[in-house]
Amino acid sequence: MPYFDAASSAPLHPVAREALMASLEEGWADPARLYREGRRARMLLDAAREAAAEAVGCRPDELVFTPSGTQAVHAGISGALAARRRVGRRLVLSAVEHSSVLHSAEVHEAAGGTLATVPVDRTGRASSTGFAEALAADTALACLQSANHEVGTEQPVEEVARMCREAGVPLLVDAAQSLAWGPVAGDWSLLAGSAHKWGGPAGVGLLAVRKGTRFSPQGPRDERESGRSSGFENIPAVLAAVAALRAVRATAAQEAVRLHGLVERIRTRVPELVPDVEVVGDPLRRLPHLVTFSCLYVDGETLLHELDRAGFSVSSGSSCTSSTLTPSHVLKAMGVLSEGNVRVSLPMGTAEADVDRFLEVLATAVRTVREKLGAPRTERPAPSPAVGRVVDALGKRCPLPVIELAKVMAKVPVGGTVTVLADDEAARLDIPAWCTMRGQEFVGERAAERGAAYVVRRRV
Repeated sequence: MPYFDAASSAPLHPVAREALMASLEEGWADPARLYREGRRARMLLDAAREAAAEAVGCRPDELVFTPSGTQAVHAGISGALAARRRVGRRLVLSAVEHSSVLHSAEVHEAAGGTLATVPVDRTGRASSTGFAEALAADTALACLQSANHEVGTEQPVEEVARMCREAGVPLLVDAAQSLAWGPVAGDWSLLAGSAHKWGGPAGVGLLAVRKGTRFSPQGPRDERESGRSSGFENIPAVLAAVAALRAVRATAAQEAVRLHGLVERIRTRVPELVPDVEVVGDPLRRLPHLVTFSCLYVDGETLLHELDRAGFSVSSGSSCTSSTLTPSHVLKAMGVLSEGNVRVSLPMGTAEADVDRFLEVLATAVRTVREKLGAPRTERPAPSPAVGRVVDALGKRCPLPVIELAKVMAKVPVGGTVTVLADDEAARLDIPAWCTMRGQEFVGERAAERGAAYVVRRRV
């Protein structure tokens, strides 16, 4: 049964399983003790910390392990806000942050703090200008995810981190969804991650606090993890988590290219197979394994069950609150269709055949749900020979793609579209320029199996 919900929790990596079983024999003792078993446990924990810090891009003494990614976020936000209480009590965050960030923000506001929420565009990308405007003199902390957990859109962390640094405001990055694919760029101050997102065991998170960042841990403290995360360290789980992170990073570049192609296939084929569907999220600046779309006249829970009966495990509605079936705050902030929402997140190693079969099953599942709900029929009309024309200019150098476009456009009625398939890089500039000169509408560009597809709509 294909599992397509890696963004919620990735399957346990085989390397993590092996490391977990092996470390149960060596890592059970108290690493704070000086006898032989304790020293061995401490060595294993220190080695795991060094490896995790290298993957994150920080110093080993800047990183601690926590009981979960959620706990890492909560500890990071509360510790940073408390340390900067004299500066102010303003917390800045994007409108599409994970629920763990939003819950911390609610607690902060209930205690008398203030919030500033930065809007996002229709792709789910936060406005860097909005962050710059929100960084007032009394700002204690800013939060921005590295990539959105529901639609996969990558956020402008590097740019926002620079703005925060210039304003003297620490930036906390929730990197749970992106750490499997590489370190987070930029001069961030705090970073949180969650092992079960990259194929490690549940119950392990990490929090990095870079040197120079004012931080005051809140709640009961003990001598564990520099006082920033209390309780006995689960060394076997930590070792398994770090082993999984190193293993997925070793193949991340190659696997990202492969999964990006499979996701692009879903992004392209779903609107062709299913009437009245909206694919959401940034088509280019996104995680390689995640795609989200919403189907009109469809109940998300019912569609999830239909796909489950067909053998596919996907997420429906908000990835944080799907169990309550409440509307997604992410999709609401984006201003896109939220009903019949499906998030497909492919785990590493997903077979191409499974994606193809999913596409075959999806159209039937949506049609079945619509019929159950008594929705109006949405049969896709047969394409007119004069509308939706395709120009195959692959292998041709400019200006030939533009010439071919001009010839076909003359035969297309006003409102009709022409899609130009081209692999000459000059087409990326020449086709939009031609549209401007001729008064036509350049609809956009999308990736194709070869080169790119440029869509033009006739206006005159």
